[in-house]
Amino acid sequence: MKHESPLNQSRRAFLSSCGIGFGGMALASMLYDEASGATRKPHFAPKAKHVIYLHMIGAPSQLDLYDEKPELKKRHNQPCPPEVTKGRDFAFIGKTSTLAGSPFKFSRHGESGQSFSELLPNIAGVADELAVIHSMHTEEINHAPAQMFLHSGFGRGGRPSFGSWVSYGLGSENEDLPGYVVLLSGPAGGAGTSLWSSGFLPSIYQGIQFRSEGDPVLFLSSPDGRTRDDRRQVLDALGQLNGEQLQATGDPEIETRIQQYEMAFRMQASVPDLMNIDDETKATLDMYGAVPGKASFANNCLLARRLVERGVRLIELYDADWDHHGNLQNRLSAKCKETDAPIAALITDLKQRGLLDETLIVWGSEFGRTPLNQGGKPKGNGITGRDHHKDAYTMWLAGGGVKGGVSYGRSDDFGMDIAENGVHVHDLNATILHLLGLDHERLTYRYQGREFRLTDVHGDVVKDLLA
Repeated sequence: MKHESPLNQSRRAFLSSCGIGFGGMALASMLYDEASGATRKPHFAPKAKHVIYLHMIGAPSQLDLYDEKPELKKRHNQPCPPEVTKGRDFAFIGKTSTLAGSPFKFSRHGESGQSFSELLPNIAGVADELAVIHSMHTEEINHAPAQMFLHSGFGRGGRPSFGSWVSYGLGSENEDLPGYVVLLSGPAGGAGTSLWSSGFLPSIYQGIQFRSEGDPVLFLSSPDGRTRDDRRQVLDALGQLNGEQLQATGDPEIETRIQQYEMAFRMQASVPDLMNIDDETKATLDMYGAVPGKASFANNCLLARRLVERGVRLIELYDADWDHHGNLQNRLSAKCKETDAPIAALITDLKQRGLLDETLIVWGSEFGRTPLNQGGKPKGNGITGRDHHKDAYTMWLAGGGVKGGVSYGRSDDFGMDIAENGVHVHDLNATILHLLGLDHERLTYRYQGREFRLTDVHGDVVKDLLA
């Protein structure tokens, strides 16, 4: 069938024949352009070139995974002393409750002797690679605001995400892939797609969600009956039209649009190859617990390694269902079975390939859980659930210039308050940016008459975590 030249078609007919349409245009507006997204120099020599950010949506209980509390366990099911909760607000349990020691056994691992729960046998096996922060604290007590605060430094929408700030500061290393990729296992957090929004930064710095099933990126495939050559012809014609408009108006956004369409075209070839893990060895698939063609956290961990190999700057993995107000023992155990081995495999695999030293891995969530029972007095040594807790929780870093085998900071004997070396969310973000060669006070963007930055108006690099 003979196709009419795009230059002779109406705008509506032209977009229809492109196979781009408004959905494809939306995709294109999200993608990096070569000019604005090109690699840029950091402020100083970086320790890390890539970040893999593992966000456990809903907040795992640090007291049952990483932060062993013998005194809390000793006083399990006893009334909580009033002075412990005085002047403090919780999301659901009110002012009084009983103390809840962990029902899980802890043991020490590696040359560093760090303590881990029995629920994390594989992560415990890489203990000497981890810098575990036991003194994290944040300012938001509910999920969506706390997720936004962790990722944007602000408890409401409208600010750029962490990944967008990094992309703005450093650009992309691969012209065929976005510099900032998001992978989900389960639904997104309460803050939704705002977690990888570019906020007031140009949209080229927004995270792009890749999917493990179906089209890896929405609207990426050509429509039925349209070949890659057809799309190439249309893009050439579109580029000519946009070029003429650029020459007439001088609007730089037109050049951006041209390059975005070109990126989408290149991604048609690069992304399917990336997402196809059939070429991985059986030993590698077994180590991760990954299954080709299946959507899972394990598959996403393996894809994260493949993205790092291809030069993607920042990869965020969001894993759902860590909000355990009830049935904690069964639900936490099940989530750890899904995630423990893949996370340890990711660290091991990167190290074996010589990539761990340049790849920073961040594990954590929006806040932690209380040392108090939620849902009534449990039987025996059990525990029902735990409420939100923003004042003392755990996150960890590995690789990318981090000092391994380190336990930093300390919470009190109950895990209620920080006893030593507190680390605010802004401090954490300042430290991560520092490892990437970025000064958090200099990485700014002028918007609505003032300079904004990820760490708002404070934040200090935690130098004791640096190798």
